[in-house]
Amino acid sequence: MDLLFKAFTFWPTTLLLICSNVFMTFAWYGHLKTLNKKTWIVAALVSWGIALFEYLLQVPANRIGYQGGMKLGQLKILQEIITLSVFLPFSMYYMNQPFKWDYVWAGLCMVGAAYFIFRSA
Repeated sequence: MDLLFKAFTFWPTTLLLICSNVFMTFAWYGHLKTLNKKTWIVAALVSWGIALFEYLLQVPANRIGYQGGMKLGQLKILQEIITLSVFLPFSMYYMNQPFKWDYVWAGLCMVGAAYFIFRSA
């Protein structure tokens, strides 16, 4: 029963964090492509507007995870893994940045971080 409960906590948390990260990535970096000719204040205001949707998903995700038994460190590492997983395709396909093997090495470091933070769960 405990494993089933954790699954009903982990997956909704993860899916909400993935969605929130898409908004976050566009809020943080999308303006570099789409609003690069606008003043920084316009870019900031648009980014804040996008970030609102990120927070509307991220806050419930963290609450579901935390109230479902995930530890704070686990939520943070999960968030960082998702951030890197969303950022790579965003940077390559939306921002037209070249693939770098450094992304793979960083991802492997995150796998190690996930192992250490989740092994005691």
